[in-house]
Amino acid sequence: MAFAEIGGTVLHYELLGDPEADRTIVFANSLGTDFRIWLPVFDELDDDIAILLYDKRGHGLSGLGKQPSSIEDHAQDVIDLCALVGVDKAVFCGLSVGGLIAQGIWKLKPELVEAIILCDTAAKIGTAEMWNTRIAAIEANGIASLSTQVLERWFTPNFFKEREIDLEGYRQMLERQPVAGYNGVCAAIRDADFTASTATIKVPALVVVGDQDGSTPPDLVRATADLIPGAAFEIIKGCGHIPCVEQPEALARLISRFLSRLGD
Repeated sequence: MAFAEIGGTVLHYELLGDPEADRTIVFANSLGTDFRIWLPVFDELDDDIAILLYDKRGHGLSGLGKQPSSIEDHAQDVIDLCALVGVDKAVFCGLSVGGLIAQGIWKLKPELVEAIILCDTAAKIGTAEMWNTRIAAIEANGIASLSTQVLERWFTPNFFKEREIDLEGYRQMLERQPVAGYNGVCAAIRDADFTASTATIKVPALVVVGDQDGSTPPDLVRATADLIPGAAFEIIKGCGHIPCVEQPEALARLISRFLSRLGD
């Protein structure tokens, strides 16, 4: 584990893989999770890359930082973390709100972005009414009051049936996130719209979605892929909102194939 003072708070991060690698992938995780969700994918990737994982502010072992915070604030956290650890060019892979953060990095510092991988995300996610309703419900009754509904959007019925122990583990991960951190990110998602800047992405892009994603359905994700000239769009079968947990081998294959097309 490693910690750094970034953006007025402390961020938890970890560098994995080959420290001498020519290519680094920075992974940004989803709402209500910490960076451990990426470890199954890391295990499937080639050994000749470096991986930077981190907990966004208000999640995992990272501090809350100033609130309210925007997606641009979260993106700047990653930009500053990359500078701290010596990463001056990277592939950014973001899931859900992590995908918004990746889009925010492109908007703020496109020269840092070698390529972009957007998983189960969109240029704009949800409506203000939807997010305000969720924020109010959690303020009143806590994350546990909505955790089953959230998990049903994250995972397929098959996951519920066949991976009951894993499901309980991810329920614990979700419910143990700080309410202030969770709701702070909800508000940041509510206020984010990267439609205009995402349409300017000029680096190679891969956009991925689970066929049973209940949070960002395939048509929504495809619409974001269509904004990006030349973006590849892939659907993972038998998968919900979090492919790095439910179908890590399939996601890793798509990432590896995409990276191979980037060249050295």
